[in-house]
Amino acid sequence: MLILQRRVGERIVLSGGVEITVTAVGKRGVRLAVRAPRGVVVLRGEVHDAVAAANARAAESEAGELDEDVAPAGGVP
Repeated sequence: MLILQRRVGERIVLSGGVEITVTAVGKRGVRLAVRAPRGVVVLRGEVHDAVAAANARAAESEAGELDEDVAPAGGVP
């Protein structure tokens, strides 16, 4: 993990045309502006984690359903 210190108005540039600028620092946190190409998905960490968990649950559920529908080798379900 790379840890950087930035002041208001300073920015971080990532590959793929992603740019993060510090717009405000206050008692409640830091405000960031993210500029990215339209095809780049930008999510807050907690949203990303929730989507990943939901996708994992859905994949497990679908895999279980598929296992029930699969016929045993050489037989009929």
